[in-house]
Amino acid sequence: MLYDHIDLRVSNLGEIRLLYDALLPAIGFSEIVADQDSVCYYRPGGDRSSPFFGLVLDPLHLPNGTRLALRATGRLEVDRLAEVARSAGAKAFEPPHVCEEYTPFYYATFFEDRDGNKLEICYRESPS
Repeated sequence: MLYDHIDLRVSNLGEIRLLYDALLPAIGFSEIVADQDSVCYYRPGGDRSSPFFGLVLDPLHLPNGTRLALRATGRLEVDRLAEVARSAGAKAFEPPHVCEEYTPFYYATFFEDRDGNKLEICYRESPS
């Protein structure tokens, strides 16, 4: 397992949830547990000990250069999830493309949430 959970700080849960309520269920984190200070997205059927993606309210949060990259299973999934993010109001949206500056096998879309937190959905093809 690569991670246990993500706690992403956000300044306004109501505004930020528009993007994450669309994107995270589209990648399989469809069980949502929320209170006034946080939202957690879990995979279905898991107990609360399984990996999750969380948003935590921090009214003083300021974004920085950190970018969170989510791995897709293929180019078509990058395309599908990019459209989900774009339709849900992603900011600074870059359509999916091959990122030659990384490798000729790196396909990704880049965007930000309303707070300016940077996200990416990527797929790395195996060189043949």
